[in-house]
Amino acid sequence: METPRQILKSYYGYDNFRPMQEEIINNVLQRKDSLVLMPTGGGKSICFQIPALMLEGTAIVVSPLISLMKDQVDALYANGIPAATVNSGNYGSSNRAILEKCQRGEVKLLYISPERLITELSWMRQCLNVSLFAIDEAHCISQWGHDFRPEYVQLGTMLHEYFPEVPVIALTATADKITKADIVERLRLRNPQIFVASFDRPNLSLDVRRGYSASEKFRTIMGVIGRHPHESGIIYCLARKTTEQLAKKLREKGVSTGVYHAGLSMEERNRVQEEFVKERIDVMVATVAFGMGIDKSNIRFVIHYNLPKNIESYYQEIGRAGRDGLPAETFLFYNIQDIITLRDFAEESGQKEISQDKLRRMQEYAEAQVCRRRILLNYFSEMTGHDCGNCDVCTTPPRHFDGTVLVQKALSAIIRAKEKIGFTLTIDILRGSFSHEITDNGFQMLKTFGVGKDVSFHDWRDYLLQMLQMGFLEIAYNEDRHLKVTELGKEVLYGRKQVKLAIINREDFRVKSRKERHKVEDSQVEKQGGKTEDKVLFERLRELRRKIAEAHNWSAYIVMSDKSLHILAAERPTTLQAFGDIHGIGLHKRDNYGEQFIAVIKEHEDALNVSCKN
Repeated sequence: METPRQILKSYYGYDNFRPMQEEIINNVLQRKDSLVLMPTGGGKSICFQIPALMLEGTAIVVSPLISLMKDQVDALYANGIPAATVNSGNYGSSNRAILEKCQRGEVKLLYISPERLITELSWMRQCLNVSLFAIDEAHCISQWGHDFRPEYVQLGTMLHEYFPEVPVIALTATADKITKADIVERLRLRNPQIFVASFDRPNLSLDVRRGYSASEKFRTIMGVIGRHPHESGIIYCLARKTTEQLAKKLREKGVSTGVYHAGLSMEERNRVQEEFVKERIDVMVATVAFGMGIDKSNIRFVIHYNLPKNIESYYQEIGRAGRDGLPAETFLFYNIQDIITLRDFAEESGQKEISQDKLRRMQEYAEAQVCRRRILLNYFSEMTGHDCGNCDVCTTPPRHFDGTVLVQKALSAIIRAKEKIGFTLTIDILRGSFSHEITDNGFQMLKTFGVGKDVSFHDWRDYLLQMLQMGFLEIAYNEDRHLKVTELGKEVLYGRKQVKLAIINREDFRVKSRKERHKVEDSQVEKQGGKTEDKVLFERLRELRRKIAEAHNWSAYIVMSDKSLHILAAERPTTLQAFGDIHGIGLHKRDNYGEQFIAVIKEHEDALNVSCKN
């Protein structure tokens, strides 16, 4: 029998395991239960796929989404591993034929939804040799998790009742302490070994921008897209209407864009998701309903147009970028209205206090002035003794000025309006705006009317947000969201306390000139293992990958990752042996696609030689 390391090389084309993978695999092979917390892109699937190949019988993989199951089955098939999925998208006779193949031992991994598994457990107990159960997206079983799925709850009792000797491995990318304990309890894991891999994703840059207007957000987004021409990215929005409006603006600028939200039909959502996964659409603008079923490795940026509701959701969503290990960008925009809207959602949720607490932690992250990666890692109980150097706080440390007078002006305006105004009216008073609401309430007669007219509306909005963050203001959600001056705020108002405000950085990421952009690209992707990458060859290899993927109705990254293509474009192997030594290329891919890729490389090399002679 092959060892786990030999299987890793022969099927997946990797020389070494990532941290903790080998220990997890050995624990499963010893038929012990496991709970695995590993970040998106950390290699969770290999932890149960390799044991499935080594143990007798069929491994049952519980997964919540059809699209996710299909992608994983396609990826396994591309590596020469017999896998299948039973789901509602198949014809009834097709599902039965797949189960019969499992019974004959012809399928090593069967992907199935929790609902379908429950209906098939009796048959499986009688007719199937089950090697292991892998519960993917295990946070769905916890009432504290951010994607609670009631149908997961029955699994704990039924699996151990029907299959007491079969090991269970639960896997998730996001779980805080309380969720982790809940998973163990609800799945009834037996003395599980708990593996917590590092949640650090150093290839992801972390950038937060507060108080940006819609036009400023759009310019920044266009700058990010300009740095990643014809590459994949996701933009998450809080509201369906925002997704539609933003996608329309992007299309008007010539950006290949799709829209995804719960208001669309299932057929349309499936269609646009497939277009994105198969690289016919570059940018997806979506609500958070999108992404759980995306196993796409070459997403180069993830942008949050609004503040997420909790750190778990945020971390999982940004984790969809850069799963191939190459550099990827993440941006988060937020403003006061996001906080108000999400606070309303938390108030209406079935877990009001927990939702409010998680929102506060998310807000603290967005407003932080210390290394953002340290905050994220700390949230998941992972400590680090150094800053990351790859977040906005590290690269552009905030600068401050004496803002005492500005704060006093704002607090005075709120007090003089008897604390019955919100953010917009406060700014209108300070800027001396004669709006209907101002004149109807006589606010133009206040002594503070117009005392801040030299500060722009956007800057006042940012300064008020900073005052809220520092505890000088609070929002009375039960009084039509009016602003109230706190006791700490009164200390400033009456001159007993000085205030430092952060200088507002209005930098945006405009598209650089073609010449400048090529300079950046040359410096970023010039070397692969010490050799110069040929970008023209990379594009030719990417086109071949696309054709192979379309012939199989696969996503392009299933054929070959971007990382493997970059290495091929640098190494330029011309033999099958050398091709098979490339990172991420196993024996099955070498034997099935090697000749086609080598032919393109040889043709390109010949053309270069002819060009040099001429």
